[in-house]
Amino acid sequence: MLDNEKAARQKRLVHGLMWVILLVLFISFIFPFVLVIINVFKTKGDITKDPLALIGEHGFTLQNFPEAMKKMNFGQVFMNSTIITVSATVLTILVSSMMAFVIVRNGKWKICTLMFSMMIASMVIPFQVLMVPLVSVYGGTLGVLNHRLTLILMHVGFSVSMAVFMFHGSIKTNIPMELEEAATIDGCSRWGIFWQIVFPLLKPTVATVAIINAMAFWNDYLLPSLVLTKKELYTIPIATQAFYGTYSTDMGLVMAALLLAMLPILILYIFMQRYIVEGVTAGAVKG
Repeated sequence: MLDNEKAARQKRLVHGLMWVILLVLFISFIFPFVLVIINVFKTKGDITKDPLALIGEHGFTLQNFPEAMKKMNFGQVFMNSTIITVSATVLTILVSSMMAFVIVRNGKWKICTLMFSMMIASMVIPFQVLMVPLVSVYGGTLGVLNHRLTLILMHVGFSVSMAVFMFHGSIKTNIPMELEEAATIDGCSRWGIFWQIVFPLLKPTVATVAIINAMAFWNDYLLPSLVLTKKELYTIPIATQAFYGTYSTDMGLVMAALLLAMLPILILYIFMQRYIVEGVTAGAVKG
């Protein structure tokens, strides 16, 4: 009896300790976001004086938003980010899902095994290793920098390996060959089998790949800053650099720009979050 009570107390203690650790981690992660929210409605002086105050001495203000939008040319940079993010995400989903389908259904072909192995191996190569050769070849030799299409294709190239890996696991685990065999008997072509049977069943994985890559493309600063040097082609992360001066920075405008930048991708995440866990587990290959 005493042993059972002791075990129950230890279990409650461990449970309480886990909740405390999770709460500390949650506060640590959410604090920067809360800091942006409470400071975006303050003047520059109030932010400098007391960034942790809920309301500044000069009260609540919305002036940071129109000023930030004007200074960063928000309409143009928002359109650039949207075109690049949507195009790269759609292309990644289409290319990687079709490639994964071919690799899974032709697993006996050595070329498919080799291609899949090379893709998995490429996932461990850091982007910083390719940075200088990338700019030298595409800029100096080919002269194709400062084009949205160049950036879109680069995004697709860097993201397709992970997407193929996820689609590969999902197709191999969750889509039985019997469905395709039945469709073949009914006279459906290989192309029709993929689009009418396989692709609709990949909805959770498609949603997961879409949200992961859309967030990465939307928030990416390093690659667009290397490819796009013309001001009219800037994406939102690059445009936010306009608020950082040599001697002073208006943190109110910076906070407004950051909030404007994160809102679209945050809305996308809220609408698609229920698919993420389902999509990740769907791509897990069973033993």
